[in-house]
Amino acid sequence: MPGSTSPVTAPTLAFDRSGGGAPLVLIHPLGADRGVWQPVLHALSAEHDVLAVDMPGFGGSRELAAEVAATPEAIALTIVATLVSLGLGDAHVAGISLGGWVALELGKTGRALSVTALNPAGFWARPLGPRPELARRTAKRLLPLARPLLATDRGRRLALAGAVAHPERVPPAAAYGLVRAYALSPGFERADTEMRRAVFTGIEEIRVPVTLAWSDRDRLVGRPRREIPGVRALTLTDCGHVPTWDSPAQVSESILSTTRAAAAARTDLPA
Repeated sequence: MPGSTSPVTAPTLAFDRSGGGAPLVLIHPLGADRGVWQPVLHALSAEHDVLAVDMPGFGGSRELAAEVAATPEAIALTIVATLVSLGLGDAHVAGISLGGWVALELGKTGRALSVTALNPAGFWARPLGPRPELARRTAKRLLPLARPLLATDRGRRLALAGAVAHPERVPPAAAYGLVRAYALSPGFERADTEMRRAVFTGIEEIRVPVTLAWSDRDRLVGRPRREIPGVRALTLTDCGHVPTWDSPAQVSESILSTTRAAAAARTDLPA
């Protein structure tokens, strides 16, 4: 469907691009960067023109930390601006955690062909409020020692067990990238504050297929107790909050089954 938003002039984001077909935007979780999608890029780019983006203040978009409001809605508009800058129209979109919330907000703009949100933030009953930064301060202090620690299975389990069900499946270099992004991303505090002061609303405004995929070993975000009408809900088995290394096959299939369903629905529309 044609996009319904006004022209967007927000800054554009850093991204990796691969594959061909209908565009598919991938949005990383809070405290990470686009590298979290590496395990699934091959499968997704076989069917889509994939853009894995860095949110403002993260990865290659670090310099945008102070230029863009850190709300999920504002981040979604920077993704729309990036699509516009590349001459792309509407796109499928998928995200993890805060990235899942941003994907849902993008769905509300009318620029999404489908939405897949993996362990999305924002479905809590009430705003969470601020939290201490002890864990992140500790990560900053220990970062100089991180490479040798993360070269071992035990080290990766200690560092990543809160986010990944199987830290031993994360390559050492990728594990270091996760820890470094968590410790040093200049956009973390603002995005975390905005995420925790609100709840996601308006899923009924999204007019395209939506999948919410929930990991059964997620320690950070809980699945809502009620089912949401018109939304497909999946369980990612033996997966943690960031499931791309735990089970690339399940993550890829959750996204591709959504994009295929959206394509089939569009084909079935009357001329």
